[in-house]
Amino acid sequence: MPTATSALEVVDGEVRELIRRRGLDPFSDPAPVRLLVRDVVADYSERSMTSALPPIGDPDSVVRDVLDRVAGFGPLQRHLDDPEVEEIWVNEPGRVFVARRGRSELTTTILAPGQLADLVERMLRTSGRRIDMSTPFVDATMPDGSRLHVVIPDITRRHMAVNIRKFVLQAHSLDELVSLGTITVQAARFLEAAVAAGLNVLVSGGTQAGKTTLLNCLCAAIPARERVVTCEEVFELRVPLPDVVAMQTRQPNLEGAGEIPLRRLVKEALRMRPSRIVVGEVRQEECLDLLIALNSGLPGMCTLHANSAREAVVKMCTLPLLAGENIGHAFVVPTVAASVDLVVHVGSDPDGRRRVREIVAVPGRAEDGVVELADVFTTREGRLVRAAGYPPHPERFAAHGVDLPALLDDPSGRWTG
Repeated sequence: MPTATSALEVVDGEVRELIRRRGLDPFSDPAPVRLLVRDVVADYSERSMTSALPPIGDPDSVVRDVLDRVAGFGPLQRHLDDPEVEEIWVNEPGRVFVARRGRSELTTTILAPGQLADLVERMLRTSGRRIDMSTPFVDATMPDGSRLHVVIPDITRRHMAVNIRKFVLQAHSLDELVSLGTITVQAARFLEAAVAAGLNVLVSGGTQAGKTTLLNCLCAAIPARERVVTCEEVFELRVPLPDVVAMQTRQPNLEGAGEIPLRRLVKEALRMRPSRIVVGEVRQEECLDLLIALNSGLPGMCTLHANSAREAVVKMCTLPLLAGENIGHAFVVPTVAASVDLVVHVGSDPDGRRRVREIVAVPGRAEDGVVELADVFTTREGRLVRAAGYPPHPERFAAHGVDLPALLDDPSGRWTG
């Protein structure tokens, strides 16, 4: 008996043939393709009434499925369109997972043999990046801004592993993070004042803890008159300011040349007259270049993977050592103490909700190779509360009209900038 699936295959074939004949590009110009699909489905429905063609039960569903096939990313498109899905990953064609509100679930989506490779090729088409046996990993930005990461065999055992991290920006400001319960009003007002005062801020946390979202919200507190330069592996930051230059890394070409690592971007950013530099995430030796920039008086912010604020500072003291044998702890530790002003650590609750767990100040002193820290806000009984510490550079707060003791001792957080 004819099925809706067989009707879908017929329509899909007709649409692809018309796209080929008319020279349309479903990705660069999707609007004509969308109209074409609707016209083909409508024409098919009329023809099926007076012929042996399989009938279409739900025309809107067929239009959506065909568009997903020819102008989207097939069975994965429904998850990309779902606003609640934060990340999609494929371990093998029959095991597609998604994350909603920080929690993972196995979907019913099953990909046909070879379909995943075709989808990955489509996803990479607009990025200018490639994946092959000589480059078995790829990190790229998809057309909608999602971050794509792919690993192929024989690095993986049998199937390519695909991760798509959607850029679901749930908050655009610290006030919105307050509404979500991620941070308290008092801590948010303090961070707004710290950013306006030009303190150097390190955002730490685990994977999917909300580091990039928090960094974006901190960027929203940067004074509008400043010129900001951002450096990232792939574009994820959205800085809502008029004077912003965004840069991302580049993979080597087929000849192995042309690579632009993150460290190079940090160096180049300093030549672009920035008022502030923002690095999406420091992972390796680029940490040294960032520290040197911050130590020269240029305000900046970045994120870092770590289990706590203190571990983040320890990691900042370790990563620069990757830059070369002539870089030692004797130089790095006091430089970190003098360059980093605040560490904001975020984490996820068991239910997936992101929360700021602690805000730690770096007073600027180090002893016996250990950077001194002071808790400004800490978590007690599941709530972020005021601790006893104070941030460095109180004169910068005063220069921006902030009464720092009053701000930190007033739970209502009355300072409004």
